[in-house]
This record gives sequence, C-alpha cells and structure tokens, in this order.
Amino acid sequence: MRYNWLKQNRTPVVLILSLGVLVAFYNVMAGSKNGFDVSNAIIPVDEILAGGPPRDGIPALTNPELMTASEASYLSPEDRVIGITLSGESRAYPISILNWHEIVNDQIKNQKYAITYCPLCGTGIAFSATVAGQQTEFGVSGLLYNSDVLLYDRNTHSLWSQIMGQAISGKLVGEKLSPIPISHTTWRDWLQRHPDTKVLSNYTGYSRDYGRNPYAGYEQSRQLFFQVNNEAPDTYHPKERVVGLDINGVYKAYPLVELDKNGQSQFTDTIDGETVTILWDSINRSVSITNDAGDAIPSIEGFWFAWFAFHPDTEVFTGG
Repeated sequence: MRYNWLKQNRTPVVLILSLGVLVAFYNVMAGSKNGFDVSNAIIPVDEILAGGPPRDGIPALTNPELMTASEASYLSPEDRVIGITLSGESRAYPISILNWHEIVNDQIKNQKYAITYCPLCGTGIAFSATVAGQQTEFGVSGLLYNSDVLLYDRNTHSLWSQIMGQAISGKLVGEKLSPIPISHTTWRDWLQRHPDTKVLSNYTGYSRDYGRNPYAGYEQSRQLFFQVNNEAPDTYHPKERVVGLDINGVYKAYPLVELDKNGQSQFTDTIDGETVTILWDSINRSVSITNDAGDAIPSIEGFWFAWFAFHPDTEVFTGG
C-alpha cells in the first residue's frame, strides 16, 4: 500500500517531489513530521521516517460494516484473519482488508478497541481504545519507526508505536496502550471455533481491490523497505513468522519454524519465573498462549526482523 500509493499518485512527480522538499524543510524547522509535533519524542526524531502516504493517506476504518459468516463469500478457507472475542461475541478481520487500511476502530457492546496491522512488519495487535481514562479512535500517521506503523490518537494527535504499544511523542508521550489477546489464524479455523462470528465487510466505503495483495512478494523477499536499528541474525529468514512474548520486561520469541521442529501441539515454558502454555496448530499456523489460570495472554505475531529490531535482547525458543 505504501509503495503502491506512490505508484498510483505518480503523475505529478516533479510537483510531489518539490512539495516534499518544502514539507520536509518545514517539518525540520517546525519540529514536526507529517504535521505531528515530535519535539518531545522519546525516540530519535531522525528515526521517524515518512512511509510515503500523508496522514490518513491510508484510511483507518471506524464503526465498520459487518456481515455474517454465511455472507462473507469473498473469503476462502485459507485466508488469514485476526480474530477477537469480547463479552462472548466474536469478530474476524481479514488481512486482505487490513493490508489496505491498517487500523479498524470497532466496538463490542461497551468495549471500544482498535485492530491494528502493519503489513511491513506482519504485526497485528489489538488495543483497548480507552487511553489515559478517555475513549479515543486511532488513525494512520503515515510515519514509521523501525519499519513499524506509527498510529495516532484522534483526541490528542500523539504518535504511538504499534509494537512498543507506547506513545512516543505528543501530549500523551510515555503512556502505554492495553493490548487485547487475539488470534492470527485461517478463516476456516476461526469459523470452526466461532460459527456465530461476525466478519468485517468488504464494503468499506472505499474503492480498493481487496482481492489483490498490495505487498505481493514482500513476505518472501529478504529485502526491507525501511531501515531498522537492530539487524536480526540470519538464523532465520527476515520475514520468518515469530510469536513474541513480554513477561515482566523479559522477551522471548517463538519462531513458527521452531514450533514445527518441536512437534508438540501443546507444551509449557517458563519466562521470568512465570509458566505459560503454548498451543500450536501446525495446520492453521496459529499460536495461542495462556497463563497458569488458563487465560489467554497478549502476544505479538510478526516478522523475525521486526521483533528483533525492537527486542535485540530477546530469548528465542528452539525445538527439535
């Protein structure tokens, strides 16, 4: 979507470049990027990069149209979805739509939340939309840090790192988001487990070809589009999928290829003295993690390079 935005808007190239130089100069002088105040940023400002589209150039969805599972004929069994269950109600958000919008602001009963997805890092994370005691919605800033999308909240226009789950600049700098457990799995698997699920409609109000992957070939390539601080060891392909855990500030990654080697559908592990149970579905390439009480705990699934960029001190699970 990011490089496609540039391609789709390439006609006035000289004008775009000229305006880009002026905007960049203004941003430097004004201490802002894409119009966001980064003067109090807790990360180096020169590492906040423009991803291509302007603010809201990738439009987030808010209060989206939903459909029943039987109406979701645009989905095939192998399609990847992010699933969430709150207050006994389940919903599925296809990656094919998230690739184009990156954020869905939604609500189940009185619980508002945001489904966020960064195609460049392969990371899908759900957050509560209650921030600093106030309910808000999120938009796509058009900015990146460590190749990962920077969200912004519409109340204060603070910038938030998706993987860090933290405001990196603005009025709410330093505040943390509350993650919500989700499932990264196939439509087939989610539907079997949640037959009454609602599904994000492909009638979004935007003209997008949701049957086409705007990042086709990216996951297979070793190339990164944007710089990251910490280059991941080549133990794995940069885009190898891993599930990352943060237990009391101790980080551990579970590469899916290692879960394959391990060959167990369920096993326990200990991180910082806490026992977690890993449930591995090799058919649907899906991982869920629970604590001692059997409650699902939040994790981050994404590409190996992205997890390592933020957590170079990570532990890594090995199987076999």
